Amino acid sequence: MALPKNIPLRFLLATVVLVSLILILQIILPVVVHTKIWEIVGFMAITSFLISLLNAFLLKNFGENFFQIMVLAMILRFIASLVFIGLEVWPGIPNIILFIADFFIVFLFYLIFDIYAFLSNLRPISK
Repeated sequence: MALPKNIPLRFLLATVVLVSLILILQIILPVVVHTKIWEIVGFMAITSFLISLLNAFLLKNFGENFFQIMVLAMILRFIASLVFIGLEVWPGIPNIILFIADFFIVFLFYLIFDIYAFLSNLRPISK
């Protein structure tokens, strides 16, 4: 079975896989899943999707600035993540370490997806 060529469809597929893994973990090991996991997944899904749309637009119009566009995407994702963590932790949530660990795992999942999408589109971009 081949993966679809459409990036938004791949993104949706990756998000469905992540949600399925979280649901399984909530059943098997509920101790390792924070109560705000769905806020984390929603934030990362929306942020990653919007940044990928911005990347696609910028690469289409300004392809010669490839490196700068990729660095901009990483910086935007990092700053948005820090702001999200700050806003969630500021009021004082229980079990902050678990929240940050879950956030980091979800962040890495979407980062791996972005790297995979980037590598799969590397040849078409270079032409």
